[in-house]
Amino acid sequence: MERKYYVGVDIGGTFTDVVLSEASGERVHNAKTLTTPSDPVQGVMTGIAEALGLAQAAPHQISRVVHATTLATNLIIERKGAPLAFVTTEGFGDMFAIGKQARMDADSYSLLYERPPALVPRKMVFEVKERLAADGQIAVALDEAGARAVIEEIARAAPQSVAICLLHSYTNPAHERRLAEMIRSRLPQVYIAQSAEVWPEIGEYERAATTVISAYVGPMFSQYVTNLGSSLKQNGIKSGLEIMQSSGGIMPAATAARKAVYSIESGPAAGVIAASHLGELCGRRNVLSFDMGGTTAKVALIPGGKPAITHDFRIGTSMSGGTRKGGEPVKVPVLDLAEVGAGGGSIAWVDSAGFLHVGPHSAGAAPGPACYGFGGEQPTVTDADVVLGYLDPDYFLGGKMRIFPDRSEEAIARNIAAPLGLGVVEAAKGIYDLINAKMGSAIRVVTVRRGVDPREFAAVAFGGAGPAHIVKVVEQFQIPLVIVPISPGVKSAFGLLVSDMAYDYITTRMMNCADADIAEISRIIAAMEDEARAEMHAAGLSGESVVLQRFFDMRFVHQRHEMAVPIPGGPITGDMIGAADQGFRRMYSDMFGVRPADPCQMVNFRVRAVGMVPKARTPIAPAGDGNADRALKKHRKAYFPDGGGFVDTPVYDRANLRNGDSIIGPVIVEEPDSTTICPPEYSITVDPFLNLLISRRNG
Repeated sequence: MERKYYVGVDIGGTFTDVVLSEASGERVHNAKTLTTPSDPVQGVMTGIAEALGLAQAAPHQISRVVHATTLATNLIIERKGAPLAFVTTEGFGDMFAIGKQARMDADSYSLLYERPPALVPRKMVFEVKERLAADGQIAVALDEAGARAVIEEIARAAPQSVAICLLHSYTNPAHERRLAEMIRSRLPQVYIAQSAEVWPEIGEYERAATTVISAYVGPMFSQYVTNLGSSLKQNGIKSGLEIMQSSGGIMPAATAARKAVYSIESGPAAGVIAASHLGELCGRRNVLSFDMGGTTAKVALIPGGKPAITHDFRIGTSMSGGTRKGGEPVKVPVLDLAEVGAGGGSIAWVDSAGFLHVGPHSAGAAPGPACYGFGGEQPTVTDADVVLGYLDPDYFLGGKMRIFPDRSEEAIARNIAAPLGLGVVEAAKGIYDLINAKMGSAIRVVTVRRGVDPREFAAVAFGGAGPAHIVKVVEQFQIPLVIVPISPGVKSAFGLLVSDMAYDYITTRMMNCADADIAEISRIIAAMEDEARAEMHAAGLSGESVVLQRFFDMRFVHQRHEMAVPIPGGPITGDMIGAADQGFRRMYSDMFGVRPADPCQMVNFRVRAVGMVPKARTPIAPAGDGNADRALKKHRKAYFPDGGGFVDTPVYDRANLRNGDSIIGPVIVEEPDSTTICPPEYSITVDPFLNLLISRRNG
């Protein structure tokens, strides 16, 4: 029989990663190409063609294509999304002009603070006459004549997209749907995002902001997805295109294009799923995912083998993540992670007061770090790694790409060393140490700040730059073990191939546990589960391959924020409500250390449908003879302060390491997509899955 292949594609700020896996799991072929910002499809197709060439396979043999991209995220961070209009209920047009009026972190004390501009300017906000009551009853019918006049105003403003969020539409979407029909009839080329379709949850500001973000990135994202799908077919790949969601599940491309906000963190989510999968393979339930690419570093906690999902994600600030601090709120499900502007392409600079900074701005793929020779003149983290001897100029991307160490030295000397009165090596070490401290702040957010002891976790390091920095990052937290998977530079792309399809549904109905309407809850849950089964069936999944998970969002009466409590299957009963009440109290006590006696309230009911799909397999490697000398390539000078400066360091070829090998640091392990740095006081062992296990040596 002809071999079948799965393809995972992850577009980052600097590189586009492609993993081509045989369905049997016998062979995996990787490709890493420079991202093409002007036309990302070009980089994707180049990578797929390269991977097919390595496998000596034909396009028609590909049966799955799963994709993750930072396209939507970058549009928000760089404020390059589509010009849009926002339509809301009469009297609520100042929603974004007023905002939440909250300053966070250092901004709380700044006299020079200026709130970032809203994604939609006030002149592009339009109001329509209508009103729904909180229970969904129509208090004021939609004024269709007035709505047509508003639509004409929108037409004259010529936006590329329209976001619609009407008051209380989460309980009754009728007015939003009718308004969308009218807009689509008059402006058929305009992208439309309706809050009742995007995420129908209570909380007007957050729901409106989520809808606006979906409309802001929707036109570009949907066009990109359409172009990529067409290009795949033109090149002989007949399989459907699937897109990774921020929640760690995949969905068909057509659905993702309609709900663009669901994919804002698709790339980071794929990495977290890869780390979770690896932890399961290795029998380690508590894992910390650390993904450092060219533009950002992403950290997520995976306790008990299950990544947490948050509904309080913020994006577009100095640290995006599951926190209520700054940025744009996103209420759709997102894997709970912290993301900082810290990657191989992060630019180092000195401010007017003479302080060194690294990031958040990145050189990206164009012009890239100075060493790339593409015209970049600003020093980056990659340039510092080159100066310190961590990267081999003759083996960058496995020797496919030439880099220029002298340009790294020149950039650091001119922009960092000279202003600070330091030598080039000292300046490079400063960049290396500072970026490690910055990434440590992301680990602190998901562990120490939440009362979690990071020493109870193993860190999984991946991304092209992750293995070069991970040991010194986790050293700050005394994390005892680092796991570097095979081909870490494309691990997020591999994560796409071990992900399941998922859909999330929510219905808001507030009721106290003491007098809950069991019949109404049963009706709500049944309706969402029926919709979930229908969508899964449309995607070709049914029966035992579909798992339905239930959650109640609960809080104490008079509180503002909820916690999601998992609920078992079966009929809704009074005993189940009582168990949910007690489960919430335990979760609250575990998180906050107190157990109030106040009554509990259910706010939202959720259903998550997970569809099991074919996945890439990971084979177990046979044991070697334990002698790693077969993999020794050469020695080169690398900078290790604990070793006294530049040290003659052995360099190993990872492709020749075997299960059971052991190496004492300092050591450098190279592979085409990444380089692992093991300092003098650490050692490496190789496990049956060919992971590098790095730990501190005794004594």
